[in-house]
Amino acid sequence: MLQLGIWFGFLAAYEVARGVADRDPAKAFENGRRIINLEGPHHLYELTFQRIISEHGFLETASSWTYWGSQFTVLGLALLWMYLRRNEAFYNFRNAIMLANVIGLIGYVLLPTAPPRMFPSFGFVDSLADFGGISHGSMVVQLASNPYAAVPSLHAADSLIVGVVLATQMRSLPMKILWLLWPVWVWIVVMATGNHFWIDIVAGVLVAMIACAIVYRRPLQARLAALAHA
Repeated sequence: MLQLGIWFGFLAAYEVARGVADRDPAKAFENGRRIINLEGPHHLYELTFQRIISEHGFLETASSWTYWGSQFTVLGLALLWMYLRRNEAFYNFRNAIMLANVIGLIGYVLLPTAPPRMFPSFGFVDSLADFGGISHGSMVVQLASNPYAAVPSLHAADSLIVGVVLATQMRSLPMKILWLLWPVWVWIVVMATGNHFWIDIVAGVLVAMIACAIVYRRPLQARLAALAHA
């Protein structure tokens, strides 16, 4: 019960804080255009993924479910499984996720950025519009989220932490491979659904690496020391 209270309390506080952190549309759109200009012709990566999923219905459905489920359902189940089955590794895992999200919130405050789906003139579309009755315009989503929270991509950061940590906890090789592929799939999805530029994903990966470097510093140092004396 304590862990549930910690996690859900953090999640509620984070979502509300993210929702009110910065809603300056002019600044957010300016930063979004800067990213488009910075990417130059390379923003075609996002458009390519959007075109591919739009041409295949099953991919569009899978990407929509992945986007809405990766940050809550998959992450929540991963935390629960780690707590119940790999309790000794749970606390660092939880702390890495929480730290990454705190760093991400700082990024949203300092650099509000409109996502690709808000730039239809460049060819981007919101493939999640009205999916399963859930859309970015729904009251629940608007209440608990900031539409300009694109940099860094916490979908990218959290999926990387989940994928790598769970891969280390799996005993079978196929499961290790599946979890290592999980963040790659999520990265493709957030671009294909028009919610992140690839630069946002790079920023999210850096956030995950920073969070893990801080949280796992001592375990890594201990392991390296053991190897040095082996």
